[in-house]
Amino acid sequence: MLKRLETKVYGRVQMVLFRDFTKRNAEHFGLTGFVRNENDGTAWVVAEGEEEKLKLLLAKIHRGPMFARVEEVEVEWKEATGNYKDFVIDYS
Repeated sequence: MLKRLETKVYGRVQMVLFRDFTKRNAEHFGLTGFVRNENDGTAWVVAEGEEEKLKLLLAKIHRGPMFARVEEVEVEWKEATGNYKDFVIDYS
């Protein structure tokens, strides 16, 4: 069963390759969706795929890349929408 994971990631998650880290891991796990920086200094991740793969991505998000400092991760689980073809970095 496909699920949707939405996370808001707090801490030092901008200018530390967090988006690239998240994209590489999401692609490795075969997930679709996006990651983007928010104006408030957080990162927003929306990923869809198999629940177990999403949990693996979530564990990676909690750790972050080498220079990141993840302080808090807000998590919301939803039903998948199927709106995404691949996993991308959203630069908007």
